[in-house]
Amino acid sequence: MAAEPRTGGRGWTTPADLRASALRSWNSGELLREAAAPSGLHPRRRAIRHPSATQLRSNYAEAAAWAALWDPEPRGSVLEHVSVGANTIGANMLPSAAVFATAAEEISLLGLGREAARFAELARLLGGLDAGLAAWALRRPLELLNQGADAVTAARVALWLAANPHPGIYLRQLSLAGVHTKFVETHRRLIDDMLVTLDPERTVSGKNYARRHGFLAAPDRVRLRFLDPALAPAPGLTDVEVTAAGFAALDLGVDRVITTENLVNFLALPNAPRTLAVFGGGYGFEGLREASWLRGTEVLYWGDLDTHGFHILDQLRAHHPHVRSILMDEGTLLAHRDFWGREDTPTRAVLTHLTAEEGALYAALRNGTFAPQLRLEQELLRWDWVLARLP
Repeated sequence: MAAEPRTGGRGWTTPADLRASALRSWNSGELLREAAAPSGLHPRRRAIRHPSATQLRSNYAEAAAWAALWDPEPRGSVLEHVSVGANTIGANMLPSAAVFATAAEEISLLGLGREAARFAELARLLGGLDAGLAAWALRRPLELLNQGADAVTAARVALWLAANPHPGIYLRQLSLAGVHTKFVETHRRLIDDMLVTLDPERTVSGKNYARRHGFLAAPDRVRLRFLDPALAPAPGLTDVEVTAAGFAALDLGVDRVITTENLVNFLALPNAPRTLAVFGGGYGFEGLREASWLRGTEVLYWGDLDTHGFHILDQLRAHHPHVRSILMDEGTLLAHRDFWGREDTPTRAVLTHLTAEEGALYAALRNGTFAPQLRLEQELLRWDWVLARLP
């Protein structure tokens, strides 16, 4: 039996409560699924809690007003009645249940017949493309209704991806009528959801959407500053950007590499002999992973003093264990109290590549030892403090 609808002030079900129960079924997608593929849920009987004989005797006028709410019957329903009070104040026929013959009748109560018809048409179009997409429509009825015609376009992309798991072209080169790069980028979650339905064995993970689906993708890039101008590839060419593959193949003859997440700090680092500066915004140090030549070079990492700064350090050190952090210590944190900020979404990841000192500070930041969700951005450090502590 369906759950009893929510009740009114005296515990008596009102037509508004009945509608609210039906609306919950709509919002869960149940009514659209039942309308498209009935499972036997209908006819559905939704119980109505009505006044008892005692309540009729003590609150007859209020009970009569309640009963009047049910005349006429709520749209799409047929009311069942029960006799109450025959042995006390006389028999009163009161509504005891609302019965909906079909899901369509229950949808009519909500006035959503047009939306249901739209869903049926969209589901028909998807089913015409592939039976698996018809199953997706039943699983995601509200998603289909919300996406409308875009869902049909997304389905065509998903079908193409299922048939071409390794396209070997740039996403921009995808030639499907009505489909452009921005459409795919905007609807990639929808496309992937459909693709998994079409090909359950398909893996749709990975940060880079193009690479995830076998497309060519723009290569990761690494920005460099030669802090020793004598090592620059040409006079004056001290600030350059190369592909990650190009960076991995370099033989620069440097003894030290300083990596930093902040562009201004990257630009402000002073000249130093046989030293290279590398810029990587946020978690953007992917380009350093394959650079095996870094293993024979001193590598320093300068990040924000917050949980994500240590998370990035941990990831970088997973590939290059000898990386050493700078300006990410408790002394630096406490010396800049005036510049403390708040980290909106701190990470609680378990980090396994930190030193004991780094791990203790990470734990303190994570636990709010100094202040809740504390963050000290690297660009806020006093420059005289920085210069005095650069190796």
